[in-house]
Amino acid sequence: MEGGMKVILGAFAACLVFVLSAASAMAQTNNLLIQMQPGGGFRVWHGDGPSELSDDEVMLLDSLAEPQGSAPITTSLGAARARSTPQGVIIELVDATEDKSLLIDRDACGHLKTWHAEGRMQISEDQVTDLVLAAVPGGGPRLVLDGQRHAKSFLTSLGVMVAIWRPRNPVSRAPEAPPAINPPADRPVRQ
Repeated sequence: MEGGMKVILGAFAACLVFVLSAASAMAQTNNLLIQMQPGGGFRVWHGDGPSELSDDEVMLLDSLAEPQGSAPITTSLGAARARSTPQGVIIELVDATEDKSLLIDRDACGHLKTWHAEGRMQISEDQVTDLVLAAVPGGGPRLVLDGQRHAKSFLTSLGVMVAIWRPRNPVSRAPEAPPAINPPADRPVRQ
């Protein structure tokens, strides 16, 4: 049963990555991956970021990954090494000045997606918590992050994948969603 569930989750994650990747082609859409960290807290990965490696470089680093970190290799972004962790394979870009880590995501078909440590989408810790709590495998309810951004979160084997978008009609709201997910007045949203 457990093996069958992994296959189902893998196939679902593959479809979800495809849908989220297609959605990221639209200018007003952003994708995030939220992972629970050992000891508590969340790590937010971005669907797009300034550091781009070729598929060949990512596949090579993925194959070299070790728990203590592989030996550095030369890439188009300078030296990089791969570390195998319980959260997945992380590429450390030694020479990068920003976006120094990439997480490798492999779907059921073997397609690679890299998640970036830094990206343009910023949300508050309270919003991250709300998105994680709303996530279910088929997608949680549509939530309104603020007056302009909506989000839907999906529970996957890698973490919580989130699609964030600006609707064409800025006044549209999900009937089942609260008017907005805002932190208390004493904790402003970090943008």
